[in-house]
Amino acid sequence: MHIGDLMLATPVLRTLRANYPDARITFLADKKLRDLVEFNPHIDECMLIDKKGEDNRLGAFIRYIGKVRAKHFDLVINLHRNERASALAAFSGAKHIVGYSKPGFSLFFDKVMQNPSVAHHIGQGPFQLFPPHKYVPGWKHQVTAHLEVLKEAVGVTKIDDGGLEMQLPPGAEEKAAALWEEHFDRDEKVVAFNIGASWETKRWPDSYFAKCADNLISRGYAVAFFGGPMDTEFVESCVAQMKEKDSPRIHVFTGKVSLGVLAGMLRRCVLFLTTDSGPMHIGVAMNVPIVTMFGASPVPGFYPYDEKDVLIKAPEPCHPCGIHKCPHEGEANLGCMKHMPPKLIMKYVDELLDKYEDKVGNIPSHYGKYQCRVIEPTMDEAIAIMQSE
Repeated sequence: MHIGDLMLATPVLRTLRANYPDARITFLADKKLRDLVEFNPHIDECMLIDKKGEDNRLGAFIRYIGKVRAKHFDLVINLHRNERASALAAFSGAKHIVGYSKPGFSLFFDKVMQNPSVAHHIGQGPFQLFPPHKYVPGWKHQVTAHLEVLKEAVGVTKIDDGGLEMQLPPGAEEKAAALWEEHFDRDEKVVAFNIGASWETKRWPDSYFAKCADNLISRGYAVAFFGGPMDTEFVESCVAQMKEKDSPRIHVFTGKVSLGVLAGMLRRCVLFLTTDSGPMHIGVAMNVPIVTMFGASPVPGFYPYDEKDVLIKAPEPCHPCGIHKCPHEGEANLGCMKHMPPKLIMKYVDELLDKYEDKVGNIPSHYGKYQCRVIEPTMDEAIAIMQSE
């Protein structure tokens, strides 16, 4: 469905191949995300659905289900609990259907499982049948939840979790190398920024990103802005607020590169400063050190899946709300993000730079060590830092 969803499913593919070396494994994904998984070595085929284009109409979607049925699958595993994915699984014609599902479609599943990485709304009225509801954030990482589907619904006994994986499509590495040579000096150290996110409540203030970029540029680093076309406005606003906005060390690739080229460029960067977003998970797969800020997002469910990374958790009592638009008004609006000031974030940026900036491309991966470092500042600490800036 989305970049992050797809990247967090990649450990499933390695584990399936480890348990069923002779099986034919097909992965179905959104066409616009093909760069992320089409050349994964653990699959035999990638089926692509144009969910926002030609396959978005009901008739076209039904025809696509026909394509799935024509494959005569023995097993379908659904790893996204929305209507489209649930319908594709339910009507796939497979001998066995397991995984997550929306009500109704679940009638066609052999085994339905809850996803403990996402939020649940628990009824508090009589028999828990009607509002008010209690919001309960996810309590397990999405990768862990997916692997539990394999164990409990598929009967997999050997878990081979190699972390998040992505193989660059043909030509992407060459394009990334050419862009790098065009924009950066040979010995230049580049920090990547991703300032956009799918929810308003996941976006750190662009003025804060501007201060971090100014800090880094004044110390000789280059800053590369990434993200999709929908992030262009945020990046333009960020750069406009920078003291160093005319510096030749600013490079904007927002909306200009494919996902494959993005990955190729990220693995050349010394650090990735990012929101909770799809590109964050691509950065994990590329083994670049990451610093990220979580406001509305539940930490246990979607933290960057690597132990070297740092996540700063919002000190607000309403964290994590899981709400796409902040309901608070005035100064309290997006307080979760506002109370993670640049000086606090730069402390951990500098820690990772000190440790890793001379190891670009040579940072060892540690199999099985995927719990990132979580920083939990108090509100008093956050306010004190803001007052000192």
